[in-house]
Amino acid sequence: MPPQRTLVSRQAARPPFFAGVDLGGTNIKVGIVDDQGETLAWLSQATETERGGEDGARRMGQMVHEATRQAGLAPGDIARVGLGSPGTMDIPAGMLLEPHNLGWFNFPIRDRVSHYAGLPVTFANDANAAAYGEYWVGTGREFKSMVLFTLGTGIGCGIIIGDLLVDGENSHGGECGHIIIDQRPNARICGCGQPGHLEAYASATAVLKRTEEALAAGRRSSLATRLAKGKDLTPLMIAEEAEAGDELSLEIVLDTAAYLGVGAVTLMHTIDPSGVVFGGAMTFGEHRTELGRRFLARIREEVQRRAFPVLAARTTIDYASLGGDAGYLGAAGVARLEHYRKQVK
Repeated sequence: MPPQRTLVSRQAARPPFFAGVDLGGTNIKVGIVDDQGETLAWLSQATETERGGEDGARRMGQMVHEATRQAGLAPGDIARVGLGSPGTMDIPAGMLLEPHNLGWFNFPIRDRVSHYAGLPVTFANDANAAAYGEYWVGTGREFKSMVLFTLGTGIGCGIIIGDLLVDGENSHGGECGHIIIDQRPNARICGCGQPGHLEAYASATAVLKRTEEALAAGRRSSLATRLAKGKDLTPLMIAEEAEAGDELSLEIVLDTAAYLGVGAVTLMHTIDPSGVVFGGAMTFGEHRTELGRRFLARIREEVQRRAFPVLAARTTIDYASLGGDAGYLGAAGVARLEHYRKQVK
């Protein structure tokens, strides 16, 4: 759950100003953000992917104009737009390649959004954009480097080192949902088709599959009663039953945390970040609930058990704090980065 969004007035805001666009398969979010990461205006609308990439780019440009107007700014007041998008991409070329949840294949999204917004656009992977948002104004604002895991249908990941987003040579950097945590011949198959990936064990999709397998094998659970009444199995249902004392549901949640702990240690041993942060839709209430606190504690236990002692003692393991706002804030943040870099050149 995101924090309560507070908008600052034009008078209280500090220029320069940036537009952040968070493109998702379901919704597009746009925010106008000042130099300190404060939001002046925010709006959202359905992505409607079936209308195609060109229409989507047009509407994103229109949303930037509308949010600018709502912020009390003129179009010329916006220094740059940041765009965070899912899917495989070629970041230097500004291209979406095969974004299956959008269907906009081989689409020059950066340049088309720039055309409709009438502004330069910085293009980023959505997970890296969200990670930069947390690094800039969220949980990681005191960090020098950070990893963000986003837990949902799949597992997204963003890596920030200094002011560097780890995009990689082929724009596939930070795909840490696909690190291998199980090399056995019978390892679970990830949604990408490969065996043994973290996403195959700790995503929401994997949580449901592991629960269904346990129930089919005859494990006793209060979940069976709810399912017999025609309810659909969801991570929320599993969380509710875990909180109510159901043994299987709690086991599923805590085993998921253990897998994520393994993933965290892998990244800690690779880049030695200041912190590893967890966000997304499947965080079981975070610090607000007993289950969320137990979930994080189990991740930390696995880190303590597996990581080098210095890293285990010094690396912060915590929840993200920006919720669904991380995407547009981070997109605005990467636009801000490029704005200042171009001024130095």
